[in-house]
Amino acid sequence: MSTRGKVVGVVANLVTIEVDGPVAQNEICYITLKGTRLMAEVIKITGKFAYVQVFESTRGLFVGCEAEFTGRLLEVTLGPGMLSKNYDGLQNDLDKMEGVFLKRGEYTFPLEEDKKWHFTPLAKPGSEVVAGDWIGNVKEGWIDHKIMVPFDFQGTGTIKSVVSEGDYTVKDTVAVITSADGTERNCSMMMRWPVKVDVKCYKNKPRPFKIMETGIRTIDTMNPIAEGGTGFIPGPFGCGKTVLQHALSKNADADLIIIVACGERANEVVEIFTEFPELDDPRTGRKLMERTIIICNTSNMPVAAREASVYTGMTIAEYYRTMGLKVLLLADSTSRWAQALREMSNRMEELPGPDAFPMDLPAIISSFYSRSGFVNLRNGKTGSITFIGTVSPAGGNLKEPVTESTKKSARCFYALSQNRADSKRYPAVDPIDSYSKYLEYPEIAEYLDKTIGDGWVADIMKLKDMLLRGKEARDQINILGDDGVPVSYHILFNKAEIIDFVILQQDAFDHVDASTPMERQKYMVNKVLDICNADFNFEGFQEIGAYFKRVINLLKQMNYQQFQNEQFKKIEEELELSIAEKRVSDLQPLAAV
Repeated sequence: MSTRGKVVGVVANLVTIEVDGPVAQNEICYITLKGTRLMAEVIKITGKFAYVQVFESTRGLFVGCEAEFTGRLLEVTLGPGMLSKNYDGLQNDLDKMEGVFLKRGEYTFPLEEDKKWHFTPLAKPGSEVVAGDWIGNVKEGWIDHKIMVPFDFQGTGTIKSVVSEGDYTVKDTVAVITSADGTERNCSMMMRWPVKVDVKCYKNKPRPFKIMETGIRTIDTMNPIAEGGTGFIPGPFGCGKTVLQHALSKNADADLIIIVACGERANEVVEIFTEFPELDDPRTGRKLMERTIIICNTSNMPVAAREASVYTGMTIAEYYRTMGLKVLLLADSTSRWAQALREMSNRMEELPGPDAFPMDLPAIISSFYSRSGFVNLRNGKTGSITFIGTVSPAGGNLKEPVTESTKKSARCFYALSQNRADSKRYPAVDPIDSYSKYLEYPEIAEYLDKTIGDGWVADIMKLKDMLLRGKEARDQINILGDDGVPVSYHILFNKAEIIDFVILQQDAFDHVDASTPMERQKYMVNKVLDICNADFNFEGFQEIGAYFKRVINLLKQMNYQQFQNEQFKKIEEELELSIAEKRVSDLQPLAAV
């Protein structure tokens, strides 16, 4: 018999329920209000009182309303048919809902119950299996969707029977597994899993050892992210977070894209809904939406649903990772998630931390980020979740608690700069403040040496050093004036400008420059380093700016040409002639000019 209770207190969407039996943390209950059932999750238990966060508006809820506990945790339904879907944070299929506004108490099934999928068995009767092992295969778009032993299956079991190849619905039994104690379990093509519990159906989870190419030079060249790695993008409004996410989605070396809009403003979410279906996928030649899942919670939805959305996205990503796929998970913006945690913490009158966020905010964020990663499966295949979250610090303050807490967990930090955005230097990733800790990993350095070239990390450090010295030279010029500093300062500043314009800046709307393969990135880095390591002869600072603008213009023209085509080589020849005009000799790398 299920546990029941009555509402004894309401504070916004935090509701206190007096229960008549046992309840569990994160258990789901339904509160009945005038015939409408409102879904809620248990977040705190004290004696006979359960505190629940309601995933709907609680307007009109009163003391005495009845509640029924389901005995199940907050969970998602996993199976074929999730690709191209638009879900809310509770995995309700938004396309199945009618009207402009969501109706309170309306919940939809996330998969297609009547659609038949062509099932091909992979396991044979008599095979020993554990949770997460592959039973069969279903073609979902261009992805091989693996039907797996349910993640909650305990111990080792034996396949008793598997259906023959054919068409089945997600609820049809496709295999029967006998557990060690002799119990038989019928397995369909769908399963359920609690969103706040890690999926650990893999052999091991090594430290990331290779980079994930994104086609974005300021990331791949300057601060690469590892496959299975973590990163975050903080930045104030209007600095290009959404465009950068679009570029990552379109060009990153990933099989699957999951976008979580967890409490972003409605106009930015509309942009995802309207633009994403129109984006072409360079990998398949079809629409990018065909390998994308969108989980949407706008800022006017209840905070509880906002918090659930990030966990829903991560759990779906873990499901596809167990199939041996490379998943890119993007969350926009985790600041809204943290604000939802703050609101619930405040309503429960917990001890506040900095800026009234929960005291355990760093631990919550760290625990979530740790669910990503590269894994080795039991069958020898590999899968990965690369997670990149965006953070929207109030007023662009990168010292606020959410940004600082995320810094402790994420290994890549891509700081969007208001000054760079105002000067139209996109992507507006600040090269000085940003970093990738993966460059410190010996296995990553070894991988880069093998795949790109010996000493690649050392070359990147030269670029970073030159950018920092260029910034110092620019500050001196601004303070003392053009004629108040030596000519060498102007040369140093303009060399840093070459790196900025040619390597860091990229045109997301040009079909050539939008995505740059690593081979081309290496070629252009070597070309830029060759210029930066050269000595130039100028009579005065007046001619330096015009000369380097001409060099930068030629290099940028090369970026817009197909790599190594006739026009590319023609511009390169003109560039070499221009450099030869003023070049004196080669310097030692980054020696004083």
